[in-house]
Amino acid sequence: MKFIPSQILYFTRSRTTKRNFKLLFKFLLALTILVVMYSILFHFIMLYEDKEFSWITGFYWTLTVMSTLGFGDITFTSDLGKAFTLLVLMSGILFLLVMLPFTFIQFFYAPWLETQSRARTPRELPEGTTGHVILTSFDPITINLVEKLKKYDYNYAIISTDLQRALELYDLGFKVVVGDLGDPETYKRLRIQDAAMLVANNDDMTNTNISFTVRDISVNVPIVTNADSDDSIDILELAGSTYVFQFMKMLGESLARRTLGMSMGANVIGKFDKLLIAEASAMRTPLEGKTLIQSNLREKTGVTVVGLWERGQFKIPEPQTRINSTTVLVLAGSAEQLKKYDEVFSIYRGYHTTDAPVLILGGGRVGRAAAQILKERQIVYKVVEKNPKAIKNKEYIQGNAADLDTLNRAGIREATSVIITTHDDSMNIYLTIYCRKLRSDIQIVSRANLDRNISKLHSAGADLVMSHASMGANTIINLLKPNKILMFAEGLNIFRASVHPSLAGKSLAESQVRKQTGCSVIAIVRENKLNINPEPSILLDKHDEMVLIGTSDAEKCLMDTYQ
Repeated sequence: MKFIPSQILYFTRSRTTKRNFKLLFKFLLALTILVVMYSILFHFIMLYEDKEFSWITGFYWTLTVMSTLGFGDITFTSDLGKAFTLLVLMSGILFLLVMLPFTFIQFFYAPWLETQSRARTPRELPEGTTGHVILTSFDPITINLVEKLKKYDYNYAIISTDLQRALELYDLGFKVVVGDLGDPETYKRLRIQDAAMLVANNDDMTNTNISFTVRDISVNVPIVTNADSDDSIDILELAGSTYVFQFMKMLGESLARRTLGMSMGANVIGKFDKLLIAEASAMRTPLEGKTLIQSNLREKTGVTVVGLWERGQFKIPEPQTRINSTTVLVLAGSAEQLKKYDEVFSIYRGYHTTDAPVLILGGGRVGRAAAQILKERQIVYKVVEKNPKAIKNKEYIQGNAADLDTLNRAGIREATSVIITTHDDSMNIYLTIYCRKLRSDIQIVSRANLDRNISKLHSAGADLVMSHASMGANTIINLLKPNKILMFAEGLNIFRASVHPSLAGKSLAESQVRKQTGCSVIAIVRENKLNINPEPSILLDKHDEMVLIGTSDAEKCLMDTYQ
């Protein structure tokens, strides 16, 4: 209730409201004059019929007839009186039953509702707001990023140019501010100078306009933009963008790196100082079918297996955990250690032949980026694309990816891997099921546009699934917390934590951090020196800092256990 007086004050001060009040007042004045005239005429016509009534009765009769109530207790007997009654009745229908409700709704009720809507979706952030993130679009990346910002206690605001859309987002629980993306006043009202970051994930021209507008107001705020075109990167940087990414291209390249013949080695997916995090597929390697203890990975290479992906599910490694063909190992180590891993276990790099192409289903931005990586690595590929305008070269096969003849022409029977890159998750699920039915032994790497479809794609038969939303959101959140946290997969983080006093003096093995929390210690920082993959016998010092890897739940468990 405390907001009603402020809404009324805002409503009455609006220029539009003042103009509407004047129009409503003029209409009511005209209606009043009409009622008075009818009441006066009522008396003269009654006198003509030798009847006399009070002035109050005249107003009573006029209003009952105009409102079509017509009680019938007072009536005319002459033709003149009856004609006058019809005139009053018809004008009453027009003025009271049609024009009055329309005028009231148009000039009072509708503006009042709009005022209440505007009050629900503000146009500025409260004074004193600092350290917030401003988002200029609402898309899957934004949805994913908002969840991560909430987790790490970052305030945020999504700019919406449309009031109705803003109300929809507000009802969904998002923090929305109405404003024009090209108006400097919008960013001033959003306290851009005190913001931690601005993220622009619109089209290239809009992103350029946003960067140029914001940079003119604040020279320090980091601006993160997405570029659809390669030619736009330089323009966005000149406009003032601090970081320019091509999320679609990054996704395509990541999908390509995980195909057989490229993913046999350790693909670096994250860097934490000198510590590297990599993924390595176990399919068609000497590791397939062995347990972790049988693999002797640490003894042979020095790397540590800190986790395993099994069809989209992250698992904590145990000595007896079996490595399957669908297993993707998450490795931690130095550059030298990962190189050693490649030398020992990446013995099938020549798996691809000219007769065994990689199939790319979809020739959009993601598919083209995947094809470029395969081309650079001299791996044979075929792109299936339905749109004839998107055909680039002889490696493209025009046709529907859901058509068996098209897939046969592309080489589905001989292919080692298929990369599914369409922007429609329903189509990706369909193609995954279809390709798995055609080839039970083929490697399927698929794109997911929404995180909720990752598990569906794995259930459909995909060996590896990468989310466009997660990749973009992880990239952005890592910029907010440099050297503090690294999010390189959905729900999987690398983070720093000081050694708790209860752990000081104990060896790493005695601390049982992994057993109690699910987090693995992959490095220890001592006197500004990074000890990667420390031995279990190393003693923890109270001044040390641990670098750990674990799921979001495991991280929370560690913080709760050693708070």
